[in-house]
Amino acid sequence: MPRIKPFQALRPTQDLAAKVASVPYDVVNRDEAAALAEGNPLSFLHVVRPDIDFAPEQNPCAPEVYQRAAQNLKQLMIDGVLVREPLNCLYAYRQIMNGRAQTGIVCCVHIDDYENNLILKHEKTRKSKEDDRTRHVLALNANAGPVFLTCRATDAVSRQSELATAGKPLYDFTAVDGVRHTVWRIPHHQSLVDALSAVPVFYIADGHHRAASAWRAGTELRKQLPPDQQASAECNWFLSVVFPSAQLQILAYNRVIRDLNGLSVPELLDRLDQLGDLRQTDNPVPDSPGSFCLFIDHRWWRLQIPPDPLHANDPIRSLDVSILERQILQPILGIEDVRTDSRIDFVGGIRGTSELERLCISGDWALAISMFPTTLDQLMAVSDAGEIMPPKSTWFEPKLRSGLLIHTLD
Repeated sequence: MPRIKPFQALRPTQDLAAKVASVPYDVVNRDEAAALAEGNPLSFLHVVRPDIDFAPEQNPCAPEVYQRAAQNLKQLMIDGVLVREPLNCLYAYRQIMNGRAQTGIVCCVHIDDYENNLILKHEKTRKSKEDDRTRHVLALNANAGPVFLTCRATDAVSRQSELATAGKPLYDFTAVDGVRHTVWRIPHHQSLVDALSAVPVFYIADGHHRAASAWRAGTELRKQLPPDQQASAECNWFLSVVFPSAQLQILAYNRVIRDLNGLSVPELLDRLDQLGDLRQTDNPVPDSPGSFCLFIDHRWWRLQIPPDPLHANDPIRSLDVSILERQILQPILGIEDVRTDSRIDFVGGIRGTSELERLCISGDWALAISMFPTTLDQLMAVSDAGEIMPPKSTWFEPKLRSGLLIHTLD
C-alpha cells in the first residue's frame, strides 16, 4: 500500500494566495504564461515557467532559466509572500467548476512507491520533458506543483475528508477562469493518514512528467546523502493531491487532421460509412462509447462503430482512442504514429467543439474529430493491467493550481 505523510508546506499568506496561485507549467506555452503573469510579479508562473522572464527566443532549458526559477522562489520567501507552515499538516483542496466539486487531500507520497508500482501509471513520458522538470526540481530543491492522483476511496477516507472541510478554510478564492479553489489545513491528521494508507494503490490521473521527475530528482539527492540519513530524508517524498475517483470527470481529448490523405470528401464519407452508422448531425458531441463526431466540409457527421467482441475485454483495444487509430487514422488517413505525425494535433475538451470548427474553417485543418471521453474505470483498468494508454487519451479539468502548497526537499 502506498505511503503518505504530512509535510511543512511553504505557502502564500492568506491575503496573497489568489495572486500567487498559477496554472500548471504545462498547460500554457511561453507567450500564454507571460500574458497570464503580466503585471503580477507574485504569480507563481515566474517560478514554474521562469522562461517568461527572458526574451521569447531564450532557450527555456538553459541553466540560467533554472537559476532564475530558484531566485524567484527565494525572493517570494524573502518578501514574506511565502511562509513556512509551522506544523506538519495535510490539506484538503476543493475545486468547483460549473457547479461540480471535487475534493482531494494534499500530502506527500514516497518515490519508492512510485518506482514499485504502488502508484500506477497509464502514460509514457518524454525524456526531454522529464529532463526539464528534473532540473527544475533540483534547482528549486522543491516540488513546485503537485501530482494529480486518484484512488478508489473507502468510506473511511470519505468520512475523514468531510470532517476536514467542516471548518474555516485557509484559502478560498475564485480564479479568473471561474474555478473556485478552497483549501483547509489539517494539523490533526492521523486518522486521515490511516484511512488513506489503507488504500491498495494510487493512480496517476495527471502529471506523469512531474511524478517521474520527482522520482528522478529524489533518487539523485538521496544517493548524495550518507547511508544512515537516506531512509529519513525529505527527498524521498513528493507533493501530490489524492482525489476519490468517483468525484472526477475526464473530458474529451479531441483531434484535428491536416488533410484527407488524398481522398475527396465523398470518398472519405464512403470509407467511413463502411465502418458503421454514419449520418449528419446537429450535435457535435458523441453521446456513447464507440461514437465519433466528425467535422468535414463545414458539416458535422456522427459515426457509430459497433463494438468488436474480440476486443471487448481488452483494456487498451476497447478504448475509443484505440478504435479511432485502428479503424480510421491508420487505414484511411494514413497516420501510423500519432506521437510523431505532424498531420495530427490534439485539442483539449475544455476548449469545446467550437474550437474544432474554428480550426477547420480557418483552412489550417481539413478534419476534426470530437471524441467520447475516456472513463475513470477505463483509466484504472489500463493501469491495473500495467498497460499504457494511447497518447492524448485523457483531459482532466479543473487543473490543480501551483504555488498554493510547496514541498521543499530539505
